[in-house]
Amino acid sequence: MTTTYSKANILPPPSESSTLWGWARKNLFKTWYDTLLTFFILGVLYALIRPFIAWAIGKAQWEVVQVNFRLLMVGQYPAAETWRAWLCLYLLAGILGLSLGVWARQKPWLSAILLLSPVLLVFYPDLSSEARNRLLGLALTALLAFAFGRWRGARLGRAAVILWVLYFPAVLIIIRGGGLLENLAPAVPTSLWGGLMLTFLLTVVGILFSFPLGVLLALGRRSSLPAARWVSITYIEVIRGVPLVTILFMSSVMVPLFLPSGVRPDRVLRAMIGITLFTAAYLAENVRGGLQAIPRGQFEAAHALGLSGFHTMALIILPQALRTVIPVIMGLFIALFKDTSLVATIGLLELLGISRSILAQPQYVSFQREVYLFISLIYWIFSYGMSYASRRLETRLGVGER
Repeated sequence: MTTTYSKANILPPPSESSTLWGWARKNLFKTWYDTLLTFFILGVLYALIRPFIAWAIGKAQWEVVQVNFRLLMVGQYPAAETWRAWLCLYLLAGILGLSLGVWARQKPWLSAILLLSPVLLVFYPDLSSEARNRLLGLALTALLAFAFGRWRGARLGRAAVILWVLYFPAVLIIIRGGGLLENLAPAVPTSLWGGLMLTFLLTVVGILFSFPLGVLLALGRRSSLPAARWVSITYIEVIRGVPLVTILFMSSVMVPLFLPSGVRPDRVLRAMIGITLFTAAYLAENVRGGLQAIPRGQFEAAHALGLSGFHTMALIILPQALRTVIPVIMGLFIALFKDTSLVATIGLLELLGISRSILAQPQYVSFQREVYLFISLIYWIFSYGMSYASRRLETRLGVGER
């Protein structure tokens, strides 16, 4: 006898969700030794964190950060043109809110809290009314974009990807100015770029240009053409054999040798070239590892369908390989973001370089803990944000699931 089940008769899968107390009982207080270990760790954390909180609230002199806040953010960028940096932040808030609305469908309250985080700075007592209004505008922009993304759903997925691709070149154009924007946004020389803005731009350029170059090098290393294979192997092994500082010094000295006489690229462009070449070599090895993880049957199945070698690699193999190595690639990009601090060795005043120049002033010599703690917090926020985006992308693509 055959029994027919309708969709209404099918029970949903069992849910593992529970209350906060239920989670704590399961993970922290399940047995007596789990309970003992939990209280021991809480005691150690309390003993370590309490002195730090007491110092941060009662003894730390945060005036050094307040007075030099603009310098830490944009360096010597003209004060009359800082609206460009705010414009880039508004665009970022809008695209980020839209992306979370489209892709982060579960736990929307968590995304809303993340987008509302700039509002916390509004309560800082020494903040100007103009800065408060701009921060509120950032939060409002992000929330409106988030609501629009939730409303339209997956139909905006491709639009969100296109906006992310266009955003980073747009940031460079807005910050640089000049050209067709000369009347609205005059050109600002890169020698005036600095602080967190320069750190962010170096990271963006490094990611944008090292990714396609690294993929080409990985494909070249696996190529059946001896010339392409050996050129790729030589480049990868030579670049990976020297530290980034050496590459930065070499790029600052040798880049003009490959350009026509009289053409002198500025130091920021030379640093971008060095970072891109260095990151591409490591990314190529990460992508090659992903390519080797693809079973040979995938190639044979694509050839059996009549696909050419190019279409097999572009449509079948490479997407699977990149999906496999998402965590490794994002780890490399996080390391790139932190390694931009090395450009201070060639005279560029990014976030760490600006901090050192501030501490070199006699009135701020004794405020090293405050300054370094502040920039460490900035590095952590950006690194955690990239890591969180990577985990969301892995969940979206089902990485690690069968």
